[in-house]
Amino acid sequence: MKEIVVITGAGGLIAQELSKKIGNDYEVRFLTRNKKHENEYEWNVKNGTIDEAALENAFHIIHLAGANISEKRWTPERKLELISSRVDSVKLLSDTLKKKNIKLKSFISASGINYYGTKTTEKIFSENDLPGNDFLSEVVILWEKAADEFEVKNLAERVVKIRTAVVLSEKEGALKKMLPPIQYYIGSALGTGKQYMPWIHIKDICSIYEFALKNSHVNGAYNANSPEHTTNENLTRKIANVIKKPLFMPNVPGFVLKLIFGELANALLEGSRASSQKIQDAGFRFEFSNLQESLEDLLLKKI
Repeated sequence: MKEIVVITGAGGLIAQELSKKIGNDYEVRFLTRNKKHENEYEWNVKNGTIDEAALENAFHIIHLAGANISEKRWTPERKLELISSRVDSVKLLSDTLKKKNIKLKSFISASGINYYGTKTTEKIFSENDLPGNDFLSEVVILWEKAADEFEVKNLAERVVKIRTAVVLSEKEGALKKMLPPIQYYIGSALGTGKQYMPWIHIKDICSIYEFALKNSHVNGAYNANSPEHTTNENLTRKIANVIKKPLFMPNVPGFVLKLIFGELANALLEGSRASSQKIQDAGFRFEFSNLQESLEDLLLKKI
């Protein structure tokens, strides 16, 4: 009999790709706002409602739900939504597990590489480093604290927090947004272009979740980013190189981005490096650790 894995954030790219990857070894259930398939169960975090049947006999929860950080300007209301979609969703899960007296083998939660703060420095951050003190790091701190409650309250044997970098995929996310301007000869780096962009191939981030799921020694926080570091300017140039398009335009000035995006612009204009040595020491091996090869894998099949 297959162990049951409940995945939140059912509509997201990682959830969909991950479910295909682990579907042969586990029974996958999704928590979603709008049920469309037999293995989907409805929940509404804002209203505090959940179909409790989703958690019956569950062994693992992979928590991927959370409002998109870069989708809208960070108004006070949006900031609350970004936090609530992560923290309140975890509380709804923990309250339901406690009510039904269910203890999981593992609670594996998405987290963010912005835990260390939105800043450009020469430091390469590891999981032992302290968090930053800006809005994004605050979101991640609260997110991880909520996840840790599963262990504190004895609702899971272990808690794993995957501090995820920018996920590269041709289907959605940063790469898909960067591609059209470059294709139409108006692509350019943002700000100085020297800000680091921790990144990971969609296949590798799904493999990390699978690795965490299948290996009980994996516990605590892990940086999920490729061992190869890059800047915004280098990523832009490599995308252009792979799709064979020249870059004519000057960098987009930082003040323009701040006028358009407000405080959100800081997440585009700043960024540090992070080490993924801890997950590698645990036994994980990246399939796509080279940026050029990753972009070729994602983009050449689309041309």
